[in-house]
Amino acid sequence: MKTINIFFLITALFFMACNTENQTGKESMSKEPSIVEMRNVDGRYRLYVNGEEFYVKGAGCQYGACYEIATHGGNSFRTWSTGTDTQSGLEALDLAWENGLMVMMGLDVAKERHGFDYDDEVAVEAQLARLREEVIELKDHPALLGWGIGNELNLRYTNKRVWDAVNDIARMIKEVDGNHVVTTMLAGIGRDEVEYIAENCPDIDFLSIQLYGSLINLEQRLKNAGYDGPYLVTEWGPTGHWEMPETQWGSPIEQTSSEKAEAIKLRYQEVLLADDTRCMGSYVFLWGQKQERTPTWYGLFTEKGEKTEPINIMEYLWTGNWPDILAPRMRDITIVGKGGRFDDVMLEAGGHYTAVLKVEHSNNGSLSVRAEIMPEPKELSEGGDFEPRPVTIEGLILSASTSEVTFKAPAKKGAYRILVYVTDEHNHAGTANIPFWVN
Repeated sequence: MKTINIFFLITALFFMACNTENQTGKESMSKEPSIVEMRNVDGRYRLYVNGEEFYVKGAGCQYGACYEIATHGGNSFRTWSTGTDTQSGLEALDLAWENGLMVMMGLDVAKERHGFDYDDEVAVEAQLARLREEVIELKDHPALLGWGIGNELNLRYTNKRVWDAVNDIARMIKEVDGNHVVTTMLAGIGRDEVEYIAENCPDIDFLSIQLYGSLINLEQRLKNAGYDGPYLVTEWGPTGHWEMPETQWGSPIEQTSSEKAEAIKLRYQEVLLADDTRCMGSYVFLWGQKQERTPTWYGLFTEKGEKTEPINIMEYLWTGNWPDILAPRMRDITIVGKGGRFDDVMLEAGGHYTAVLKVEHSNNGSLSVRAEIMPEPKELSEGGDFEPRPVTIEGLILSASTSEVTFKAPAKKGAYRILVYVTDEHNHAGTANIPFWVN
């Protein structure tokens, strides 16, 4: 009996020692920063992480369910700042590391269109000091891929001294960090910015570009801007609301979730993958949900957290394999007798109408449908800024099925939109909407 007890004691001590060693090794590993660099190998630009080639398969995600990018075959996400009220940058990096993801960490740089004056040297220095603290806090995390300085600082700006400030930030990063790449995110790409940055911003490693519908013309846009260097596409996705046709009262026509999925697939294959020499990867927008003209325009998820068809597409593009379960396909929506989505739909106040749906799914009988009507937003955002969500008008939806939604037009004159969601039992959704005017 004593021999057995001694044996168990020795065994327990052995496993305790091994466990302590493993924990110590894990903690030590977690403190080691990843070494990220950009290389040009035989005329082909790529990022390398700890010596291994890293082609970015990512999504924009300002915290939340970013870790799910990994379950669909992605390897990275980008942020727009180093933290929010609900999650710090360190917590986001920890979550990324636990799920095998790398993070392009955004640094929130003030925008001239929000009133910041880049001729105010005191304010510029204060911003640099703040960002220095943020960089020092996060620079050694192994999930850190690089730093994105600002977001679309060239959108509606006039003072090119912003790029001097950007380079000061980049130089500061390389002084205190030195292990990660540094970029800045542009709205589109223009010759003025390219030439100024090339001459005055030597500490920026490469440019990051943000385009939506016009991404299909990226090669020509790069030529027109005179940029022949490496790049990431750090925002792209469905066609932007400013790029779509409008009604006569100014409401943009939104693509259905299936139209978005088809456009995303086309742009990824024919533009991003087609440039195998300078494009180092991309971040699709948005791994989450937001209100911007509608609650469904840019998010790959609905407000209820349902996954839409573009997520199926991204999994296929990232892995080469389709998911086992696909979201419902929403092909079209029309209001009978009042034209299609690319016609002006004019309704009478209080009248009863039918929206006809074209839905594709392996089992339509398993689907559920919900719909809502809301006024068009009056406070319109610019460049992704916050936009208040219009309040749903209750009591207007009379019935809903996978083939049609019957509804009553609002009683007041004005611009409205009906939004339809077709969902399955696996938390997937197809979405479509149509704007209309009430006389």
